[in-house]
Amino acid sequence: MMQLNLPPYPIRVKEVNGRKQILDILRRKYVTLTPEEWVRQHFIHYLIEHKNYPATLLANEVPLQVGEKKVRADSVLYDQHLRPRMIIEYKAPSVPITQKVFDQIFVYNILLHVDYLVVSNGLETYICRMDYDNQKYLFLEDIPNYQNI
Repeated sequence: MMQLNLPPYPIRVKEVNGRKQILDILRRKYVTLTPEEWVRQHFIHYLIEHKNYPATLLANEVPLQVGEKKVRADSVLYDQHLRPRMIIEYKAPSVPITQKVFDQIFVYNILLHVDYLVVSNGLETYICRMDYDNQKYLFLEDIPNYQNI
């Protein structure tokens, strides 16, 4: 797998029926190792180990329904009252972060109405804080530590 702009961590990978799987610590199971999953697992570990996000308040593959269509938010951070605070959308490192990616996460935010939106392909990461009062969003330089959100 490709080197990312995220800190390394002790990765747990195994092979089942000729396919590699990586441990997802949030779902507590091994999942198929795809380039997007590689980014997700690195990013989740970064949030937990370097930004002090509680693993108990993070969830992967959160089901949502947009009209008739069922979709999944890649990761969601909740507060202590289990209200969504942040949506994180991952792409494979080979996928550029474009307006289409932001459009996807904005659709999810219509349902969840969070404070922060994050998009990452492991090489580039963008975070914005929603300003609902002024109907805009503000890009931040870095992901805030958990205690600062």
